[in-house]
Amino acid sequence: MATAMKSNYEYLLTETKDSIARVTMNRPERRNALSQGLMQELLACFRDIGNDQGIQAVILAGAGPAFSAGHDLSEMTNRSVNEYRQIFDVCVEMMTAIQSIPQPVIAEVHGIATAAGCQLVATCDLVIAAETAKFATPGVKIGLFCSTPMVALTRCIGRKRAMEMLMTGKAIDAHTAADWGLVNHVVPADQLQAETFALAQQIAAASPLTLGIGKQAFYAQIDLDQPKAYAYTKEVMSLNAMAADAQEGIGAFLAKRSPCWTGK
Repeated sequence: MATAMKSNYEYLLTETKDSIARVTMNRPERRNALSQGLMQELLACFRDIGNDQGIQAVILAGAGPAFSAGHDLSEMTNRSVNEYRQIFDVCVEMMTAIQSIPQPVIAEVHGIATAAGCQLVATCDLVIAAETAKFATPGVKIGLFCSTPMVALTRCIGRKRAMEMLMTGKAIDAHTAADWGLVNHVVPADQLQAETFALAQQIAAASPLTLGIGKQAFYAQIDLDQPKAYAYTKEVMSLNAMAADAQEGIGAFLAKRSPCWTGK
């Protein structure tokens, strides 16, 4: 049975089931546009989840017909440069929080994910998309190039493909997004929630300590050159091997039994 998480959010719906948190952006009338209010709530929510040892995986979804249409353009007119900086500061903080918390975050994408919404998808650790999903960075069409979205996008799909999306603003479908590396799996729309939850359950079966160590190490090494990456990760593995959960997991494998994780 799913249980509601304690919250006073205006723009989010939150619940937990089997140590998996489900966070749903709830501005359907605005296609889940990332207003400052929504981004601040997402930032606070992810920070709270990161400190909750009872949560082992997170699903991020959107209510209504869209996953997220990007920044709320009603907040993007007649502002000072410092006000624009504040909007993008909050956005970057929120995106960074997703990759900083120890729990894996899975985007569940059923509809469009455009501009900063596409950035949000690219930022999540894993992505399951319905066949109906579409992805785009169309800022170039309205005179506001998707410069911050391209940071996450380029790291997912590479320079040439990212440049094509950024320069044309053209949307790609879910199967193309999977082929390009933006999406892990594409499923029929009526199976999206079940498939996303099944992936979250599979991940949550691992030691939460190990998952947190691995996620942190992944993002730390990804932009290092190979010698530095190996120097860093061998130290991570050496310390990881000392953990009680690592010794339990190795012992359980050798004894052909199921491990019992303690998170230590």
